[in-house]
Amino acid sequence: MPYNHHDKIRAIEWSDAGLNLLDQRLLPNVTQWVLLKDALGVAQAIRDMVVRGAPAIGVTAAYGMVLAARDRYACSPGEWKSAIAEDIQTLADSRPTAVNLFWALERMRQFMEGLSGDPVPAMLAEARRIHEEDIASNRQMGELGAALIDGPCAVLTHCNTGSLATGGFGTALGVIRAAYGAGRINSVFADETRPWLQGARLTAWELVEDNIPVTLITEGAAATLMKQGKVKWVIVGSDRIAANGDVANKIGTYSLAVTARYHGVKFMVVAPTSTVDMNIACGDDIPIEERAESEVLTLAGQRIAPESARAWNPSFDVTPAELVDAIVTEKGVVERPSLEKMVAMMRS
Repeated sequence: MPYNHHDKIRAIEWSDAGLNLLDQRLLPNVTQWVLLKDALGVAQAIRDMVVRGAPAIGVTAAYGMVLAARDRYACSPGEWKSAIAEDIQTLADSRPTAVNLFWALERMRQFMEGLSGDPVPAMLAEARRIHEEDIASNRQMGELGAALIDGPCAVLTHCNTGSLATGGFGTALGVIRAAYGAGRINSVFADETRPWLQGARLTAWELVEDNIPVTLITEGAAATLMKQGKVKWVIVGSDRIAANGDVANKIGTYSLAVTARYHGVKFMVVAPTSTVDMNIACGDDIPIEERAESEVLTLAGQRIAPESARAWNPSFDVTPAELVDAIVTEKGVVERPSLEKMVAMMRS
């Protein structure tokens, strides 16, 4: 397929020594891998954003369970299943909003219940299945989302939703990769995504690496970009989608959706069904992580605000379903999402 030429990045790799993560805090200037050998280290890596992006966090947590099982079985072969509960909780506490984390942990927990003897080979195989399924889902979503785009045109994306944020290929960036390969997209505008600058550091890097034209903008430039008619779609990912189609995503997504609706620009959300939480009725019930004030008050370790200034730093916001033109999952496309449509898609 043509988009294979625009898909060469992977950020999560298993080896006999442990779990290797590409340290996303250092990109694009430094390419450095972190080797993790236990569940505590995996939880810390998730919390510290060595790895980020809901699907990637889920895949990483699954491998973290393998490391936990290896350690617990080595210490106490007869009691490892009860002992691992502490590791599961440690991993679950690492970040609150990305539902893929809890989905992956629960899948691995249920899988391990039926195991006897050394659990590591079987649990590693299951973690690899989760990883491979994520990539396959992303490719499927890429095809489905690309088919919605009449092109060639330019699109706008926010945060990072590519290979770095997933097992590989990406959600929203997967659609962009597939659509670019099919000639439906000719260029991409990427928001900086403050305060962690995932768009500037990560999305722009991925697109440059895969030879897809990208132009970086500040969040404040998005409205003018749309007013000038330079983009036809906003394409984003999600960390959790409520049963009614409300979408939690990186802070700044909501304002993009409002602006897009005003200017007649279509708004697409791309996420696997593991991101859909049918136990959450609406966006008001989604827990929103608030991170340290220092992330806003400093830049590259240097204070940029007066010492007496405070900061409010929610990591995510919620976009109401009525502002979403399409939710794309591996199971299909939900246009103008509602509870009834989301239920039907999840049952398909």
